[in-house]
Amino acid sequence: MKFGEFTLSLVSDGTFWLDGGAMFGIVPKVLWNKLNPADALNRIKLGLNCLLIQTPGKKVLVDTGVGKKLDVKFKEIYKVERDTSLIESLGKLGVQPEDIDFVINTHLHFDHCGGNTIEQDGHYIPTFPHAQYVIQRQEWHDATNTNERTKASYVQENFLPVEASGQLLLVDGDNELLPGISVVVTNGHTRGHQSVIIESMDNKAIYFGDLIPTSSHVKIPYIMGYDLFPINVVEKKREILSRATKERWLLIFEHDPENPFGYLIEMEGKQVLKKCSGRNLHEK
Repeated sequence: MKFGEFTLSLVSDGTFWLDGGAMFGIVPKVLWNKLNPADALNRIKLGLNCLLIQTPGKKVLVDTGVGKKLDVKFKEIYKVERDTSLIESLGKLGVQPEDIDFVINTHLHFDHCGGNTIEQDGHYIPTFPHAQYVIQRQEWHDATNTNERTKASYVQENFLPVEASGQLLLVDGDNELLPGISVVVTNGHTRGHQSVIIESMDNKAIYFGDLIPTSSHVKIPYIMGYDLFPINVVEKKREILSRATKERWLLIFEHDPENPFGYLIEMEGKQVLKKCSGRNLHEK
């Protein structure tokens, strides 16, 4: 998928299933179930859509899925399903773990950084040996100082080995990592959540992370029960989606299993999502 001078590729770590009520918060099931049908356990299917950004000189990976360090109980609870893993998806593009220059974690919940590390000889090491792992300082603080509400979402072996190896790059606030690739603070889901802005030539895209996890969550009131600061999410969504509509940004949804790409357009005074595939990214 050519994007100006860059190439964007979704690299899948499979799918998993989360409680539909938790994914849509106060929105009644009678509404969200039409868009995301639940299974018998009230779970909905979600994608693990990581993003590979290839610039003329660097390779940047955004988020790493759930990874392979999964026990049987975890797989059953979250119904993890895989035709391919993240590493296999990268391999199909001719990219090996040692080729990655930067890993950006939108945040450190287990479904966004599980592939950061692998188990080797009884201990955990970074999956991407030459990469710097880019994380907001606030997110790192909260991930390493959990409470009763947040503890289950943060799995220490997914990120502590990155610090031990000297590959951790903490940033404070909005930051241009490389020309055309920036992280922007979009707190609300967590205090240190960040999204990724990609700009090349006349093209601009945003990888939302969990600010807007699926195309169904484009509607402002559709926010997750998992969001720690829901009012912040509402305000940030309104701000970013207004800009995205006016400036025709490509929207990339990390957890949408069917429609990971889209554009917002104005129709009769309303924002309408036009879904698109990798083949028609520039059909605005």
